[in-house]
Amino acid sequence: MPEKLFLASIHDVGPRFEREVDHLAALLTGLLGGPRFAMLVVPDHWGEAPLAAAPAFRRRLRGWAEEGVEMFVHGWFHRDRAEHRGLAGLKARHMTAREGEFLGLAEAEAARRMADGRALIEDATGQAVAGFVAPAWLYGEGARAALANSGFALAEDHLRVWQPASGRVLARGPVVTWASRSRPRQLSSLAFAALARRALRPTRVVRLAVHPGDTGVPALLASIAATGSALAKGRRIAQYRDLLA
Repeated sequence: MPEKLFLASIHDVGPRFEREVDHLAALLTGLLGGPRFAMLVVPDHWGEAPLAAAPAFRRRLRGWAEEGVEMFVHGWFHRDRAEHRGLAGLKARHMTAREGEFLGLAEAEAARRMADGRALIEDATGQAVAGFVAPAWLYGEGARAALANSGFALAEDHLRVWQPASGRVLARGPVVTWASRSRPRQLSSLAFAALARRALRPTRVVRLAVHPGDTGVPALLASIAATGSALAKGRRIAQYRDLLA
């Protein structure tokens, strides 16, 4: 019978949210018995918090990586500056608050940001990144084409983890995450997490993702703790790279 795994990640890691990331890292370390999670690093959040100009935070990233935290490239700016139509427009408006940076990029620009982000983060940590995750888990056609030729070992979206070069799916199932930007979204994410604590028990690989904004809402933090504790029970606390084994 296949082993059941639990994966956890902190999104939007960068100097802009250092205090919040510290809070989430402490929370997950306590839940999981150590720094056994991934960090999704944004090189320059909204063009206002460049990692390249934050040597102290780069040293912190290196320290986390040396402790075993996996590092993913998480876009470049995170902010979506493109104009969208059709289905992409619906996703941009309703699935994220203009945070889907890679939804409307052309292949060449997507490839450039992926490569630049990888170089910056690997220079900071001294280690190879684990993979790439688009902001808000949203990929346009250009981003998907660029990703297939990027050399990244792993990528993920809301419903799966896969190998970009081959397209091979390594894990399926919804990622459990929380939304903090409005009261209705908070309530819906709390309801989904409560449901997931039971509904995802049969799933082979369960993924949990937290964001800096979660730290400002006590109810979300309580839900993260309860959901992580419930879903990790009976599972091995794993790393994303374990899916390649």
